[in-house]
Amino acid sequence: MGTSGEKENEISETLKNVGDPLRGIKEPLIKEPLINVGIIQEQPEIDFILLSDYKLKGKPICKGKYRVCFSDGMILFNGETYTEISFDTDDMHNDTFELKNVMIGVNFHWQRKEDQRFQGGLKLVCGEEGITAINVVTLEDYLKSVISSEMSATSSDEFLKAHAVISRSWLLAQLQKSREIQENKKIEDNFKSSFETTCEIIRWYDREDHALFDVCADDHCQRYQGITRQTTERVNLAIDATKGQVITFNGIICDARFSKCCGGVTEAFENVWEPILHPYLIGKKDSTEDTPLPNLRDEENARSWILSAPPAFCHTSDAAVLKQVLNDYDRETTDFYRWQEVYSQKELSELIMKRSGIDFGEIVALESLERGNSGRIIRLKIMGTKRVMTIGKELEIRRTLSPSHLYSAAFVIDAENENEEGIPQQFTLKGAGWGHGVGLCQIGAAMMADKGYKFDEILQHYFPLTELITYY
Repeated sequence: MGTSGEKENEISETLKNVGDPLRGIKEPLIKEPLINVGIIQEQPEIDFILLSDYKLKGKPICKGKYRVCFSDGMILFNGETYTEISFDTDDMHNDTFELKNVMIGVNFHWQRKEDQRFQGGLKLVCGEEGITAINVVTLEDYLKSVISSEMSATSSDEFLKAHAVISRSWLLAQLQKSREIQENKKIEDNFKSSFETTCEIIRWYDREDHALFDVCADDHCQRYQGITRQTTERVNLAIDATKGQVITFNGIICDARFSKCCGGVTEAFENVWEPILHPYLIGKKDSTEDTPLPNLRDEENARSWILSAPPAFCHTSDAAVLKQVLNDYDRETTDFYRWQEVYSQKELSELIMKRSGIDFGEIVALESLERGNSGRIIRLKIMGTKRVMTIGKELEIRRTLSPSHLYSAAFVIDAENENEEGIPQQFTLKGAGWGHGVGLCQIGAAMMADKGYKFDEILQHYFPLTELITYY
């Protein structure tokens, strides 16, 4: 089993030829845009409460409880059918509604349903398999919820300001990317996020088609839970203090990424998503120490780094700071800087088959073929008694080796307790960090703020070479 040299290079050469299809941005906006946020996607029925008076096709709709149902490819509401319903408001900031049974943490270990309240407009759109609920909200109001949903609204002022800038930058960069792809067929044709051969699957998860809305409300994009996570005056002040501000590189709004905990080193963008070099999204130490960073692409160096606990801004057990950063369900995860997972042979083989859809038989070995700048595995070979396959990138690896998502792809593997056939009966994964590690490390940034760093200094640490500007 295995591949020829030509096959082994096929995917990497294809990736190199994709290039950067996006050049430049539109003229700066002159006013704050409205954002369409997908809250509930393709459900057979949706229950909601209008907490203010709205309008439907110009006619008043009173407050109260309502239900829409998916019927014969249409939306059934109050005895009439529609392909799209828009509950409009004259007061985007104060009119509110509530959606019932909103799923949060989709496919993560904290997945659950919540009733959530939102300000702004409500749009219900027909999809192929059900109804999608969309919140129409101003960008700054959207950010006030994101900042309170992604972390505790009691976080420090400088951390909140830094996060406001990167969340705003990320969103505007994604909107621009979507426009460029829609307007340029050549870009759309070149934009692939999956490359497969008979022996290798490389996937990344970043541009699933949100055709009905601008951005989703869950961790795939940015956590947005409306006014359910009540914002505080501190959050409002942080958003207002940075209104319209973004970070740019060479005059282009930055694709500003973030994760919970980088594990001591941030990762380069191209090792997680499409093969585009962003000089401001690189692998760098999450500290200001002068000691050189070892080459974590090297297997031996990566093992030594992951099995140790080097000093870093995100290496902390400061409960007060962690409480500021992490919401209640995030604090259900206690080990994030360094962590461990142990699987029996039976558990691992059944898990991989369930998550990948491939029957590898018994798992003989897991081998790291390629690591990124932070030591995160970006190509992993799974060797079984029935099948050998290489998978990547980092999220595909995390999804394959966990019932939800492995904390990160920065891990080493110890195969133990071989049976008479030489097949290990236990696999121990020892890892570092929580999330993809690209861009801002939320726990590290919170610690920087706690140590007295200003928000622009935090931005320069995690996004070197960038410039802070007012975009609108």
